[in-house]
Amino acid sequence: MTPISRRSFLARSLALSAALPFALRGVPAWAVSGSKIPVGLELYSVRDALKKDPEGTVRAVAAMGYECVEFYAPYHDWTNAQAEDMAQLLAQLKIKSYSTHNGLDAFDEKNILHTRDLNKLLGCKYVVLAWSDPKQTLDGWKVLADKLNAAAEQLEPAGLKVGYHNHDAEWRAVDGKRPMEILAANTKPSVMLQLDVGTCLEGGGDPVAWIRSNPGRIRSLHCKDWSRDPAVGYKTLFGEGVADWKGIFSAAESVGGVEYYLVEQEGSRYPELETAQRCLAAFRTTHG
Repeated sequence: MTPISRRSFLARSLALSAALPFALRGVPAWAVSGSKIPVGLELYSVRDALKKDPEGTVRAVAAMGYECVEFYAPYHDWTNAQAEDMAQLLAQLKIKSYSTHNGLDAFDEKNILHTRDLNKLLGCKYVVLAWSDPKQTLDGWKVLADKLNAAAEQLEPAGLKVGYHNHDAEWRAVDGKRPMEILAANTKPSVMLQLDVGTCLEGGGDPVAWIRSNPGRIRSLHCKDWSRDPAVGYKTLFGEGVADWKGIFSAAESVGGVEYYLVEQEGSRYPELETAQRCLAAFRTTHG
């Protein structure tokens, strides 16, 4: 991370503004931040921009009106000093990082203290396992649940909680049971079940029913839509897919225990930053 001058920041802001649709420009931050539950961006959505310019990208995301960000796996290569610099930027921009996405190696004995330190410096609450290879047996998923519980025990003294982020495989039955059911039943209640809506839908799951069957554990959602058109899939914009967002929001806020929402996009017909802006506008319209 390198310092950014006022001139270069203004130049980037103007360039971003020029790239956005006219109807989305000039919207003051207060006009899009009225929700009691903050909405943020999983930064994988702008991964190319983030790789080239992490500070400028976070600034651009905050300028759109996002209230929090979720860093993903490459953040784990930061030094403590880099995490401190990013934390200062987040404070300056008045946005939060409630969670990070991590590979399974971030929970290994040799890495977990570094994981702890980075997340504490960033001000996070949740350390989320972003992905696990699909298991061929239910016992394999139970072993994963044990690993999540063990990580939770190591991180909880530092005030951090563990989370698990699903993909589509967790909704496809193994020996007559869905892996997500095994993970939910065999992990501590403190382990957050971060619901990825799009992959849940693709795997044949029902997001609303899942939220209602796991009260208090769906503390964060990845608001990613999904299209049945195989040529589109996850590249559909928020609100243009098959997700029942009204029902999902209602369930998340009445029983799910949601603390923050995260827009996530795996690509679209628009550039990354414009995609993020369009999704936020659609989220605000849908959520109210």
